[in-house]
Amino acid sequence: MARDTVTAALLLIGDEILSGRTKDQNLGYIAEKLTSLAIELREARVVSDIEEDIVAAINATRSRYDYVFTTGGIGPTHDDITADSVAKAFGVGIDYHPDALAMLNEHYDDTEINDARKRMARIPEGGELIPNSVSWAPGFKVDNVYIMAGVPKIMRSMFDVVAPTLERGKPMLSETVPAYVGEGDLAAGLREVQDRYSDVSIGSYPFEENGRYGANIVARSKDAERLAAARAEVEVVVAKAGTSRTAKAWS
Repeated sequence: MARDTVTAALLLIGDEILSGRTKDQNLGYIAEKLTSLAIELREARVVSDIEEDIVAAINATRSRYDYVFTTGGIGPTHDDITADSVAKAFGVGIDYHPDALAMLNEHYDDTEINDARKRMARIPEGGELIPNSVSWAPGFKVDNVYIMAGVPKIMRSMFDVVAPTLERGKPMLSETVPAYVGEGDLAAGLREVQDRYSDVSIGSYPFEENGRYGANIVARSKDAERLAAARAEVEVVVAKAGTSRTAKAWS
């Protein structure tokens, strides 16, 4: 039987993301995939290419969440320091992994294997390899931390290998009530509903559609009965706000 709640955090590692040079494509993909697995992504951080920052982020999240996923910083260049940072976070050594070296040797010929490319075979002690079907250099896992490439296509190939091995939680259910009134007209009523249903997450998300403004009221819970009851009360709030707005418009 699945646990009620399984949680995760994501660390997006790289100065290129913080500078805006690279537009991240990994957060949305991983968040969507984790949701489909009933794993709650509770936190996402962008971390600079500074060892102490990466170490601090890993240690802050790996003890708090069931899973931590990282992207970026495991390539052949001098600023790819994620593997070393993971080793430091766990207090273990790092060295060439024979299976990782074998993967690189299978892909590159003798003239192409240089010290830079060999860096991609350095894995922290105790690390388990994550295969890479796109460019061969593997990711790896240490305890509950999964280290993946930053290049989206490569990251996806790694995550697709990892996904079937992850423990799943109880699925989160969701209901959406559209409201063609301002959020300010809904706020007080929604607050009262939220107070009565503390176990149901209720969010308001504004939109514009063909010149009409409104908000989608989204209720989320793992309990179908409580979700249905909360939705019914949200619909009442929306109906009252709509009637009030119409009356004001004609007065």
